[in-house]
Amino acid sequence: MDRILYVASNGAARILEQQSALANNLANTTTTGFRAVLDVYRAVPVQPAAGEMPTRVTTVLASHQAHLGQGAVVETGNALDAAMAGDGWFTVRTPEGEAYTRAGRFTVNDNGELVTATGAVVLSVDGQPIELPERGTPTIAEDGQISALGAGDHPADLQLVGQLKLVNPPAEQLRRRADGLFSLPGSEVAPADERLRILPGFVENSNVEPAAAMVALIANARAFEQHMKFIQTADENDQRSNAILSAAG
Repeated sequence: MDRILYVASNGAARILEQQSALANNLANTTTTGFRAVLDVYRAVPVQPAAGEMPTRVTTVLASHQAHLGQGAVVETGNALDAAMAGDGWFTVRTPEGEAYTRAGRFTVNDNGELVTATGAVVLSVDGQPIELPERGTPTIAEDGQISALGAGDHPADLQLVGQLKLVNPPAEQLRRRADGLFSLPGSEVAPADERLRILPGFVENSNVEPAAAMVALIANARAFEQHMKFIQTADENDQRSNAILSAAG
């Protein structure tokens, strides 16, 4: 009896965790550059009471990983939009240090700095913010170089204002952060990779497949209901056993 309850309750808890991740993925199907969350679990032994043998194991959430496959790339025509042409990441500044993102829907903040849609400052190859001239006309090249023509300037006065820091650290070293950005362990900094290229005027959509996420949500809900039935059946069997023992006594 105890074993049924143990297995069913443990499975139900893991299903609820997975359901949360799936719901988060589904909610971000339209988020630029979003990477689907993949929960990774591991088995751990249950510490037995004194004098008992360690005969049981349980599962716990080991980490929140990510599906790093590329999402659909769509043209926007926006001069400040950019998508990675294959592998690679844009670099941004956060209070915890450098972080990386595939979301290339950029804009300019009140300080004239290039930022992401969430306000993170985009960094150049020298690790500094990229400042654009006020009311200037920017142009992003495939290698990440950003040029700008100031308001009223002659085309010959086009000036280079910075170059995006594009990086390509090993996928297995990247860690998803709570804010959706990625970073390296120990606040390590990835070096710029000059071989990477971008697609100016495009953005990369989320790599979540809405239909697959919805099917997984339904399957998880059914699995949770099944575990609840196991627990209910175990409780009913326990009550019947108690009734039989009471009658026999």
